[in-house]
Amino acid sequence: MSRKISMKQAINEALDLEMRRDPTVIVMGEDIVGGTGAHGEEDAWGGVLGVTKGLYAKHGNRLMDTPLSESAYIGAAIGAAACGLRPVAELMFLDFMGVCFDQIFNQAAKFRYMFGGKAETPVVIRGMVGAGFRAAAQHSQMLTPLFTHIPGLKVVCPSNAYDAKGLLIQSIRDNDPVIFCEHKNLYGMECEVPAESYAIPFGEANVLRDGDDVTIVSYGLTVHRAMEAATALAKDGTEAEVIDLRTLSPIDWDTIVESVERTGRLVVVDEAHPRCNLATDIAAFVGQNAFGALKAGIQMVTAPHTPVPFAPSLEDLYVPSADSIASAVRRTLSPKGARSIAA
Repeated sequence: MSRKISMKQAINEALDLEMRRDPTVIVMGEDIVGGTGAHGEEDAWGGVLGVTKGLYAKHGNRLMDTPLSESAYIGAAIGAAACGLRPVAELMFLDFMGVCFDQIFNQAAKFRYMFGGKAETPVVIRGMVGAGFRAAAQHSQMLTPLFTHIPGLKVVCPSNAYDAKGLLIQSIRDNDPVIFCEHKNLYGMECEVPAESYAIPFGEANVLRDGDDVTIVSYGLTVHRAMEAATALAKDGTEAEVIDLRTLSPIDWDTIVESVERTGRLVVVDEAHPRCNLATDIAAFVGQNAFGALKAGIQMVTAPHTPVPFAPSLEDLYVPSADSIASAVRRTLSPKGARSIAA
């Protein structure tokens, strides 16, 4: 049975199902129960946006409010994972990962390699990413390229409630550290989601729209902008194929290359800054592995190389839009775009 629920509800449901299934799953983070004085109450807040609301009443002390010290409780979660538990640690805003880089990048990500494959660190670090929420420069970044750069980390960024539930269940069951990126502007978006438990394997992109003229690759919020652009382009006779990556490490390279070999054109959309991001990574990979199929230069649509502005008028311009994606597609279709690859 499926019903329409939001991404926020889907994440809550995934946590509930996995905590019921596996007694080693624990959840920790700042105010994930409800803060001081809320323990045991049915209406405990459940995090800054209520993602974990109601779970404490069902699972008790397996949910833990932590001090306002990301470095401490992320370290505790990683240690608990190394000792046999399956912690899910909410970092609230993944912008705050900077204070616990060593615990994640230099410890959790390295354990399996340094111990000859004998060590497992089944920890999920989940939290909000992305702009458009009027949360200013320190709470609005898309830092996914930092995470994907580190060997040993798996990185997930769902674009909808169905994927969020299936990918979070897969993340909790995985034996390696997973960074689970939740775009805050997608929390309220609803779609059909099965009530039962299911897992979506890592490294399997989702082709949301078939097309023969151009390939558009994206993830998270900008997947929806890409779909808007594809709908607008179809009115002009341009059929765009839209690929939702779903997982950023591992990436489904085969699906991307197979699409580009058929369409001959590629536009990559990434809300992160333009330097050393997923867009540049994918463009480089396609340039190396499918260059002969390209009919035009690869186009990248990204946020600018600036902090996220607080002013609504500026923030709206900061995030890649459907119009900017459609313009990039038109550039690949223009005679000038074709000349750029010939040159």
